[in-house]
Amino acid sequence: MSHWKNYTPEELERQYDNRAAVPDHPEIFGEWDRRSSTVSEQEGGGRDLAYGPHPRQTLDIFVPDGLSNNLAGPPPLHVFLHGGYWQAMSKESSGFVAEGLVQAGVAVAVVNYRLCPEVSIKDIVEDVRSALAWLYVNGTSHGVDGTKIQVSGHSAGGHLVAMLWATDWSLHPAGIPSGILHSGIAISGLYELEPLVTTRVNNALGLDASEARTLSPARVEPRSYAPLLLAVGEAESKEYHRQSELLYEAWGAAGVPVRLAVLGGHNHFSIMDELASGEGTLCRAALQLWKGEKG
Repeated sequence: MSHWKNYTPEELERQYDNRAAVPDHPEIFGEWDRRSSTVSEQEGGGRDLAYGPHPRQTLDIFVPDGLSNNLAGPPPLHVFLHGGYWQAMSKESSGFVAEGLVQAGVAVAVVNYRLCPEVSIKDIVEDVRSALAWLYVNGTSHGVDGTKIQVSGHSAGGHLVAMLWATDWSLHPAGIPSGILHSGIAISGLYELEPLVTTRVNNALGLDASEARTLSPARVEPRSYAPLLLAVGEAESKEYHRQSELLYEAWGAAGVPVRLAVLGGHNHFSIMDELASGEGTLCRAALQLWKGEKG
């Protein structure tokens, strides 16, 4: 793997400037908004459910109807964490990820969290932990099984997925069991944050090198050994490939059943179709992970 310190400042900026690398990103985002609005109108469940006091500490739950869920009891739960470099995007533009999974009988919760610079990345990590704890306690009342949760996330959301794997749940005040994480898919994630410290991305994050290392999944020990799939688009930057390879090597050596998949033809944004579509590689992988538990 090439080392990020070998890049000039300008080269490093380009490595992490996903929007510049995908000129048609405004059209892609517009399509995400349209599809998310359609999903929100059509699917059951609940919207704007508060897991904390802040206006952004909310989530939406999409629940399959009885005909699509052939399991005894409430459907399994998949939680999605949006991207946006911890400073942009929302659940309102991310509901489209539920399309394929809900059709296959899996409930989906799409989580909002507070954003930088109002809060720190450390605070955001606590938000997603609180969201999972809320789902564990309240899932049944909303028609889902929150006792075992599959998690996915894109970009900054991929980082947050990995930070859940680094969580010691015994320290959580809600008394969450250590086995709450069933499996996960981290898509185009960031697992070593130190390269971001000198980029424009950090203007809102306010990271120093020490804090960046503390919040880097690849630099901390995992606490969960649930299966974890790392996915990255073939057309993404070398740094995004290195990020996934780094976590794959570090946590694989630590005993996490981790896999790495490079999805051909996809950039940092188009890769999300592979989770949203029922025929997508990542949607099928998520369903297969659930079937693995059922034997």
